[in-house]
Amino acid sequence: MIDLHTHTNESDGTCTPLELVDRALAIGLEALAISDHDTFAGHDQAVAAARAYGLDLICAIELSTVWDRAAGRRTVHLLGYFLRQPPPVEFRTWLKELQAARRDRNVRLIAKLQSLGVNIELNEVERVGRTLTGRPHFAGVLIQKGYAANYEDAFRRYLDETAPGFVEREAPDIAAGIQRIISAGGIPVLAHPVRLGIRNLETEESIIGTMRDAGLLGIEVYHSDQNPTDQARYRKIAKKFGLVVTGGSDYHGDVKPRIALGTGIGGGLNIPRSVLDDMRRA
Repeated sequence: MIDLHTHTNESDGTCTPLELVDRALAIGLEALAISDHDTFAGHDQAVAAARAYGLDLICAIELSTVWDRAAGRRTVHLLGYFLRQPPPVEFRTWLKELQAARRDRNVRLIAKLQSLGVNIELNEVERVGRTLTGRPHFAGVLIQKGYAANYEDAFRRYLDETAPGFVEREAPDIAAGIQRIISAGGIPVLAHPVRLGIRNLETEESIIGTMRDAGLLGIEVYHSDQNPTDQARYRKIAKKFGLVVTGGSDYHGDVKPRIALGTGIGGGLNIPRSVLDDMRRA
């Protein structure tokens, strides 16, 4: 069993990198990918421990990109997997630009929340999120201060794209994100495609095909949000477009308690080692 989509407290998870390695070993994972948002800090901290205990640790990243900006913003998450070599300095430098855009969004988000009557300051959120503060850290503070009952409530009331407090973050177009990953020696993969929210299946397939034409090389078939019917559909799309199949739980620790490392929600995931072997062959 493997898990190729997880997060540490270096982005929006709650486990430290070493805690995540310990949990992976405890449940018998053969391979683990740390795919934090916009940073390799979690992976870098986990390398030595994973190597010492024989855990196959994969270097990965998750990026927020924009699809079809002209027709209306749609956020699409890209996973990048670096299976042959570490990402170069140029890619890490580009990530710093994304991190700066994230902090700019946070400044504007604080102002928006304050305009809604929420008594919140950026420094108290950054004490939780540190160098890579994101919306889950805002949600935690909102819960702590009594503005929301739980994370779902915080997003529904204030932080989701349809909520009154939502503030957009500058993000690269998906084609630019794909090319950045490829140029850095990685495999660009469409994360949790079910979250595209496209009800018409022919339209969904067509859009994924357009992403393939822009350089997309893989699709996350196995994910906690995707049931067996979804998985079968995405396997078919992967075969049609020649995309690599990947999979992961999207584990975040305590912030998303329903999602278990390796097995997702209710034990619904069982990602075979062959998925990673096929990625490496590709």
